[in-house]
Amino acid sequence: MTVATPLDHEERVWRLDLGSVNAYLVDDGEVTLVDAGTPRSVGELRQGLATAGYDVEGLDRLLVTHYDLDHVGGIAGLDPDCPVYAMEPDASFTAGRRTPPFGNRKGLFQRVAGLLLGLPDQPVERLTDEERIGGFTAYHTPGHTPGHTTFHHAELGVAILGDLVRENDGSLGTLPWPLAYDAGQNRESIRALSARDLDFGFACMGHGEPLVSGGDTVLSRLASVA
Repeated sequence: MTVATPLDHEERVWRLDLGSVNAYLVDDGEVTLVDAGTPRSVGELRQGLATAGYDVEGLDRLLVTHYDLDHVGGIAGLDPDCPVYAMEPDASFTAGRRTPPFGNRKGLFQRVAGLLLGLPDQPVERLTDEERIGGFTAYHTPGHTPGHTTFHHAELGVAILGDLVRENDGSLGTLPWPLAYDAGQNRESIRALSARDLDFGFACMGHGEPLVSGGDTVLSRLASVA
């Protein structure tokens, strides 16, 4: 399996195919890894970085779209020497300062899955809605998890959507409702993100094939029926 695939001709945006989930690598003069797969993804992450011409030591930051086993699981094993960023309360879940709630079915699943996770040595920096991190802007898009975050890079025309949506045959849809803290809130986040009228051709989601053109249009289409 080819882990790393460039999405643009300049090779500034890379998909890291970790099997069941994607991570993304973006080089805009600074090198950003978005998400880190499962605990078993560390070798593939290192392989993908090497294929793209990078290594862990060259990362300037690691952005987390949300706290789930298949998105934060590789952080501890990868052990990057760079800041890690996430939005609350997912930031505190990732850092081990808080535990997901028992009273939510997904929160309960996260508690059980958390037994398989190591904690990152790096402190997890807390993001706020619309905060800038390098070339990215963080947008709070809760529902799948309470701290779910979309990262938009206006210069490169990239939106990294995490599990806000999933791709299927070139279209976007939502993940099954049992996988969300609040499926209704997730749909509202899709509508709210689309209403921001962000410009992006690349739509990069955690599950499915990333879209390399017209991503904002396809998201708008989903928002109209969500």
